[in-house]
Amino acid sequence: MNKKKILLTVLVLVAVAAALSGIVDDASESYAEDAFRRALVTFAVARTLNGVISVAQGTEVALEPGGVGVNLSVGQILDPINDLVERFSAVMLVAASSLGLQNFLLSMTAWWGLSAALILAALFAITTIWSKRLAENKYASAASRIFLVILFIRFAVPLLIIGTNLVSDTFLASSQAEATAALEATRTEIEDLNEDPDVPPDPDQSLLDRIGSIIDESLESMDATDRLARLKESASNTSEHIINLIVIFVLQTIILPLVFLWLLAEGLKRIVARTASV
Repeated sequence: MNKKKILLTVLVLVAVAAALSGIVDDASESYAEDAFRRALVTFAVARTLNGVISVAQGTEVALEPGGVGVNLSVGQILDPINDLVERFSAVMLVAASSLGLQNFLLSMTAWWGLSAALILAALFAITTIWSKRLAENKYASAASRIFLVILFIRFAVPLLIIGTNLVSDTFLASSQAEATAALEATRTEIEDLNEDPDVPPDPDQSLLDRIGSIIDESLESMDATDRLARLKESASNTSEHIINLIVIFVLQTIILPLVFLWLLAEGLKRIVARTASV
């Protein structure tokens, strides 16, 4: 019996020590800041990509090799992903807001008043554990319940942030970095096409210079056509990367936190039910 009391007392003291030392808070704060920073970076990439696509919607790459007009529409290539990028931007805004809310709740759970309440509840619980008179009446069950509820409020948010980010770092981080890099590469390609100069032909050119210009324009046409073909392939891959990022951030900012919160709540309910039956 004394071994059980000692074990319970040690567990209560460990919980209080964790609250006072801030070790759990520091770890969860570091994870939360990293996740929030990554979300903001991805959101910025999405907004920038949306902007350059909007600029490119009415852009045509006009070439005249040998006097033959060739119009290559950038907007037609980018139309399939334009709406998807806008929806992704909305998802990223929700994800960043969710991470910001987690940071706010984290600062609330680290409030000194909550730690003080946990200490008082721990003292009450330890007293009922070692006092035979109190252990035999209703105070013992009440003390354990109060302590567990305050413990849950104190550590639920830090633990769900740590758990969520451990899962994300293990299974999602590499896919997220790859997809974000792909969006940046697509943005760069579109920006390059938007900035292509349109140089009119010089009417005073000699015949030899004109032939040279025709050859140069033909080579530019081949290069631009090749670049647009690569852009079309890149746009197709971008859709896949955007969908992957949507899945990643929905998991990271909504589903996983809710799952860990549910697991913690279920664990609390089971422990409270068990202590009430003892």
